[in-house]
Amino acid sequence: MRPLDPRLLRHARAARGHVAVTAALGVLTAVLVVVQALLLADAIATVAVEGGGWPEIRDETALLVAVLVGRAGISWAQERFGHRAATAVIGQLRLQVVEHVSALGRAAPGEAGVLDGTGAGSLVTLVTRGLDALDGYLVRYLPQLLLAVTVTPGVLVVVAWQDGVSAVIIAVTLPLVPVFMVLVGLATRSAADRRLRTMRRLGTQVLDLVAGLPTLRALGRDRAQATRVREAGDAYRRATMGTLRSAFLSALVLETLTTISVALVAVGVGLRLVHGGIDLRTGLAVLVLAPEVYLPLRMVGLHYHASVDGLAAAAEAFTVLDREPAPTGRREAPDLRGHLIVLDDVSVTHRGRTAPTPHLLRMDVRPGRVHALTGPSGSGKSTACSVLLGLRRPDAGRVLLRRPDETTASSDGSLTPGHPDVDLTDVDLADLDPASWWRQVSWVPQRPPLVPGSLLDNVLLAAPEDATRAEVDTAAAETGLAEVVAALATGWDTPVGQGGVGLSAGQRQRVALTRALLSRAQLVILDEPTAHLDAATEGIVRATLLRLRDQGRTVVVVAHRASLVELADDVTTLGPVGDADPAAGDAAQPSAGVASRATAGPGRPR
Repeated sequence: MRPLDPRLLRHARAARGHVAVTAALGVLTAVLVVVQALLLADAIATVAVEGGGWPEIRDETALLVAVLVGRAGISWAQERFGHRAATAVIGQLRLQVVEHVSALGRAAPGEAGVLDGTGAGSLVTLVTRGLDALDGYLVRYLPQLLLAVTVTPGVLVVVAWQDGVSAVIIAVTLPLVPVFMVLVGLATRSAADRRLRTMRRLGTQVLDLVAGLPTLRALGRDRAQATRVREAGDAYRRATMGTLRSAFLSALVLETLTTISVALVAVGVGLRLVHGGIDLRTGLAVLVLAPEVYLPLRMVGLHYHASVDGLAAAAEAFTVLDREPAPTGRREAPDLRGHLIVLDDVSVTHRGRTAPTPHLLRMDVRPGRVHALTGPSGSGKSTACSVLLGLRRPDAGRVLLRRPDETTASSDGSLTPGHPDVDLTDVDLADLDPASWWRQVSWVPQRPPLVPGSLLDNVLLAAPEDATRAEVDTAAAETGLAEVVAALATGWDTPVGQGGVGLSAGQRQRVALTRALLSRAQLVILDEPTAHLDAATEGIVRATLLRLRDQGRTVVVVAHRASLVELADDVTTLGPVGDADPAAGDAAQPSAGVASRATAGPGRPR
């Protein structure tokens, strides 16, 4: 990332105001620096050369004090405004990264969903500790960088006006400072990137360890994982110490260089004072101004290492923000209660694989019915759910919404193109506004997402704003969650940790099912909802699916257990991964790797 990346101004509006105010304060600082030097030189020369006393320098002294107070006030205002701007900028970038990652989740064909497969732990580290490091950049480094652009050339012009020889010496030695800064920056860039990667890896390991700690303890593997975390922590410590070592050495180099440069100016002024080549007032003004020329550059070098981690994190954030999300439609999603959802020869090829899973999937999801997806592991069932959810666009084929004139089925239980009761004016899912689609869809994954808060807060996550407590209690009674709440000491106010810490797998599943009932979504998609559940909880899941169907909702469920397949109205079986030949392309048989059949669900006569 460049010292002042235009992308920062583009993505964070607060940064624009910060840069403008800092630049204005820099110009004011340059004026005060020059006035301070001239007043000080004039006062000393008045006393030393002209023999003046307090009455002669009283006004100049008062002005000098006012200038010093003004510089102190500017520094205070710059620091205060910098902290406020840094908080705003970091917050804006953090929000934009999270929102953009959500948009990237709707992956285009052939692309990974989020951050090219980067884990959640790395993302958490980036938007928390990573972007927090921008505070040093915005509060200290950036103001000094702008001072170097305003104060340094302005003071150099005044020095040239006072003494051309000293200005030439400064002009010759001044470029050496940024040259050495560039060399130091090139030497430390890889170290800073390595430190950020180490911090992200450590954050990912700690997050994974905390999430799986109960399982690790049950298996007696918690100590081994603690050793891995300790090793990652030691690597981060070594990277941090390496950065500090580079910072101290580079600061020493810059201090030595600027000290020698100021000394050259001082020696030249002194020799000419002895031989009468320059008067005392001018010589003193040049001696006071010379360090001020180099000071902003010295401060830039000093604060560079404190901001390099923030620069690296910001560069990664901009890389995420610069990724174009998959194009989305703007058409409002139609009411799913009257539409057939057709997966028309859908194929998805995952990154790093050659065989698509699923391959040429043909499936009709009819409204108000339970549709089961079965097949061996890796056949593409969860991927098909992602396509239905609109989170993944297929590499081939389409997802269509088709409105039949009448919801009558053919002999095999499906509505097929060419049927007299079918309106072939199809709506492609890719043309729909994702938000309008997701308002009608509810998703129950294998591990339902639960957030820190109360049990009631988690149940109401997907509920409409007008949901009543009576509706919550009714839904909880139907899913068996009411029994869980009654057994808890604090009832609905029971705290829930990240990922559902404090609840069993069955209790988390009941929370997710209750959310699905409350959501009023027309399409409910469940990914193996009975995995890792006992027989009693499995029965509750079955009853909930039937309840959703009785409410007229469409249910798509990934099922491994025969009990779920038996209650489904329609079943689609995906073939093994190797069944479909990806080289066959469109010439492959439509049924390759896929078999569809209709079955009679309980209580649903044919």
